[in-house]
Amino acid sequence: MKHSTLRYLITLLAFFSAFTACEHEHFKQEFVSTDVANFWKAYDQINQTEDTLLQEQLLKELYLDKASPGLKDLIAVKRYTNKDFLTGITSYPEFWSSVKANTLKTKDHQKAINADIEKLKKLYPDLDPATIYFTIGAFRSNGTIKGKNVLISSELALASNDVKVQELPEWRQPFFADYKPLENLALLCTHEYIHTQQNELVENLLSTCLYEGVAEFVSCKATGKASNSPAISFGKQNEKKVVNKFLEDLYVAENMYNWLWGENRNELKVRDLGYYIGYEISERYYEQATDKTLAIKELIELDYHDENEVERIVDATNLLPKPVQQLYDEYENSRPTVKAIKEFENGSKEVDPSTKSISLTFSEPLNGLNTGLDFGPLGKEVYPKVDNSTRKWGADNASYSFGVSLEAGKKYQIQVSNFRSEKGLRLKPYLIEFETKK
Repeated sequence: MKHSTLRYLITLLAFFSAFTACEHEHFKQEFVSTDVANFWKAYDQINQTEDTLLQEQLLKELYLDKASPGLKDLIAVKRYTNKDFLTGITSYPEFWSSVKANTLKTKDHQKAINADIEKLKKLYPDLDPATIYFTIGAFRSNGTIKGKNVLISSELALASNDVKVQELPEWRQPFFADYKPLENLALLCTHEYIHTQQNELVENLLSTCLYEGVAEFVSCKATGKASNSPAISFGKQNEKKVVNKFLEDLYVAENMYNWLWGENRNELKVRDLGYYIGYEISERYYEQATDKTLAIKELIELDYHDENEVERIVDATNLLPKPVQQLYDEYENSRPTVKAIKEFENGSKEVDPSTKSISLTFSEPLNGLNTGLDFGPLGKEVYPKVDNSTRKWGADNASYSFGVSLEAGKKYQIQVSNFRSEKGLRLKPYLIEFETKK
């Protein structure tokens, strides 16, 4: 009996050991870093010649032609050209010399990265495997994704405090001290890993902030690490000020880079504050949820094309002072409009074909810069001949005119859009549609 029990226990132990091994093997993280070694071979050869044609040939043969799928994805996502790489390689010798050793030690960080991905798997059991590629780019990103590939740009992501940055553009230099990239490499990889699990982004300011904020919050929650983005701490300390400014920019497309992926040019100065907006929404949604596992799943798997679902999550947190729909309605009501056409009533079927210009009057003065005249729904065939040399603003920017050449007995359409108010609000789209007399 004792022998039978012992055999049973041994069999049971073997089963669980095999199950655990299979589970671990199934989610074993894959790393690819061949691009880094290829880059340095190309770098050394390129800097031995001043022949620009030869430099481009060496870049192609030694680096780009040997690109991993990850490097190919990085080039596509960041729209890198050969010139971008060559400019980076030849312009910053002290930087490259100081960062080289770090970039060649990617294997030293794989254990820590893998540990954080395992933590993410525990928090979000539906995690799909993604491959992490260590590449070297041309300073446009420390990390991004394409499909199920995490793309780490080692020239930025593996930079330590002692890297020499004085040669780099002034706007780029603070990144290294503010974000401490090498210290936070595993957290970056976890953040980007989450992006590989998310649905396709809809590029409006609110959804984009939420997309980034979800990845930042969930990566921090999974790993137990604080965000290395200065925007998070600044936002928490200045919530009202940041939210009020966010509302001003919410529907102003041109101000996207004040909040994400660019140098903030408004009075707040701190870059990437959109991460804070999304982080705060995610954190509040998670904290108030009864089912925390479900909350993480909902955040990661959010369908950004489902406006009702995006609004439900945002409104539930009360970060914004009003429901999203109400904010949108107020925005729509505040947009400038076309009040009238000077020469005829819109929709008229009796327009004189000898009319030489069309003059628009707006509900308020516009910025005098942005304009847009385009085909209407019926396309090119019904778009009149517009003399672009005659396009001009009225003295107060509350009107705009342009020369046209019309034919008798014909229907015309002109789509008016892209005009902006002085505050940057978009003109409500306006379709000019008319018919000329026969």
